[in-house]
Amino acid sequence: MYNPTRDEARSFLFESWRKRCAGELLTPLEDLAAQLIARHPEYHDLFGDAESYRDKDYAPDGNAVNPFLHLMMHLTIEEQIGIGQPHGIREQFVRLTQKYESEHEAQHAIMDCLGEMIWQAQRNKTAPDAAVYISCLEKQ
Repeated sequence: MYNPTRDEARSFLFESWRKRCAGELLTPLEDLAAQLIARHPEYHDLFGDAESYRDKDYAPDGNAVNPFLHLMMHLTIEEQIGIGQPHGIREQFVRLTQKYESEHEAQHAIMDCLGEMIWQAQRNKTAPDAAVYISCLEKQ
């Protein structure tokens, strides 16, 4: 399993956006990352200035959303939907897309539950529990 460092993950996002803006050829994963950044115009200036933002920290209890975490969670959700894991994620995505009339907003609802599952696993010092994740989604 590939487990990039914080710097590697950030460099990947910066480079994906740079290549898209320059009209360069992107790998499929870079293209997906660039598409996700494109859907977040509030992050365009940030991803256009790697030197100023590469090392910026975001406090977990702060008011500012961590754009790197946000986009990596989008990538995670895209992968989960694509491979159908955990079981039931595709059906929940379809349901939430209909509810919010937007795939992007559906992913934001999924993101809340993904974050909840991760938080519970960290708090309880256990592995992430897909049942917690899907249960949360069912309540959305």
